Amino acid sequence: MIDGKKIIVVMPAYNAEKTLEQTYKEIPFDIVDDVILTDDCSKDHTIEEARRLGIVQILIHERNKGYGGNQKSCYNRALELGADIVVMLHPDYQYTPKLIRAMCYMIADGVYPVVLGSRILGKGALKGGMPLTKYVANRGLTFIQNLLLRQKLSEYHTGYRAFSAEVLRAIDYNANSDDFVFDNQMLAQIFWAGYEIGEMTCPTKYFKEASSINLRRSTIYALGVLGVSFTYRLCKWGFMKSRLWKN
Repeated sequence: MIDGKKIIVVMPAYNAEKTLEQTYKEIPFDIVDDVILTDDCSKDHTIEEARRLGIVQILIHERNKGYGGNQKSCYNRALELGADIVVMLHPDYQYTPKLIRAMCYMIADGVYPVVLGSRILGKGALKGGMPLTKYVANRGLTFIQNLLLRQKLSEYHTGYRAFSAEVLRAIDYNANSDDFVFDNQMLAQIFWAGYEIGEMTCPTKYFKEASSINLRRSTIYALGVLGVSFTYRLCKWGFMKSRLWKN
């Protein structure tokens, strides 16, 4: 805990057997009260590895629900357990758990209700091995999103995120897609609800075991991101309504 605030780390897992231990062992348990791992029908031994490490809160999907569906299970259980701060940490060790303290203190001290670990601030992305095509696409999409959402984030596509429970309860994240565009829908919901989002620079690692999506899925994701942003702007102008945020 920090100042009596319960902190829960959630890990949406899919085939994370080889990287789970390294990720888990770097979690700062001096402040983290609980860890929830949701296995999205992995084809390896992720569940067995989680049990070996002593993770108690393990949710198992009998069918693959997708990246967004996995997160929904994570956040729902975290709120059920009374979390005040929820940190999403990918178990593939692409993001360092060593930033959890800093992210949580920013929320606990009332600086920001949401904090993102940005790979774009500083030189973390390319230095960590992000492919140039992904970097360019990330920067291009982020530029368009900032224009349409009237914000100034350095990156909308990071998977390293910390939320106050108040924010999670205020938005209807369960109405979002079960696919990768869930992340962007969630950020749009947060901005729509009037919350600010803080960022801190985050080193990242790209290696064989780190999760990634292929070109086809990346293209679908990019089109979905643009769709979210344009819909958000049209709703702000009053030209349409969306079930994703209250009008």
